[in-house]
Amino acid sequence: MIKKSPFLSQTSPICPKDLLNNAKNKLVKPRVAIASAGHMLPMTAAKEAVLEGIMTPIFVGEEALIKLCANDLNWDISNFQIIHTTGEAEAAETAARLCGDGQADILMKGHIHSDLFIKSVLDKDSGLRTKQRLIHVFYISHPDGGNPLLISDAAVNVSPDLQTRKDATIQIVKLLRSLGNKEPRIAFLSATESVLESVPSSVDANTLYEWCIKNISAAHFSGPLALDTLLSYNAAITKGLQGNPVVGRPDAIIVPDIVSGNVLFKSLVYLSGGCAAGIVLGAKVPLLLTSRADPPAARLASIALATLISKEERLSDN
Repeated sequence: MIKKSPFLSQTSPICPKDLLNNAKNKLVKPRVAIASAGHMLPMTAAKEAVLEGIMTPIFVGEEALIKLCANDLNWDISNFQIIHTTGEAEAAETAARLCGDGQADILMKGHIHSDLFIKSVLDKDSGLRTKQRLIHVFYISHPDGGNPLLISDAAVNVSPDLQTRKDATIQIVKLLRSLGNKEPRIAFLSATESVLESVPSSVDANTLYEWCIKNISAAHFSGPLALDTLLSYNAAITKGLQGNPVVGRPDAIIVPDIVSGNVLFKSLVYLSGGCAAGIVLGAKVPLLLTSRADPPAARLASIALATLISKEERLSDN
């Protein structure tokens, strides 16, 4: 028997009830185009979200596989649209164009490679590109409740430059405000609170802090900050930062690179039982870039988050 690490949380992730309930209260259920839907993971997530009343699926992919999965799930999908395509590339391109043309409100990755999924979004023919950069955000909630913690970017941008991180900050502030947070607290992660030339992330964090103070109102910013100071107010007091409005209670963390972001979000998930709803911002519609390793709760939370920020410009189908 393989011995489990004592650091791993024994708590299973839970989709936050407030996030799910708010998604249920949307007047119009968003239409979710699922690229390459014929696989049990995306079909299971879609079924659960439909049962919760937070989306209307549009299945894109090989029709026979889609119907086979639905049958295995004992799910009658006869009332939903199926668009038959062959291969991953065609499924991705078709689903992306549906969203670009306004026929769907959210684009969801099914059984398809992430790079191909993102490529379909960036294709100028998809109609999904905007002037903004694509930014991945994790909305992480604790099983005991409390305010979520957002992390960007842990999945799309490998080594984001300063402009990309400025865009990430703007989009995260906008996201938090749309969720009801009137004065978000944003931290710029480094390994120190001092600005040191030998630690490039600290220099960048300070640059970002100064830029945000001048360009973004009704929000609090701080950086560079190390993780202990970010999460622990006692650590902040020890370091003489008790007057800082962000320490101990950040709403979001902007990370310097994909490695630190990936490590941070997985630590919160695997060590504290957090539920990580993942979403990509910056396109015409929200993008769901789910992973094979995502538990059901995280998939449902991701759809709920995308539902909350999807536009309600179209009329109800009823």
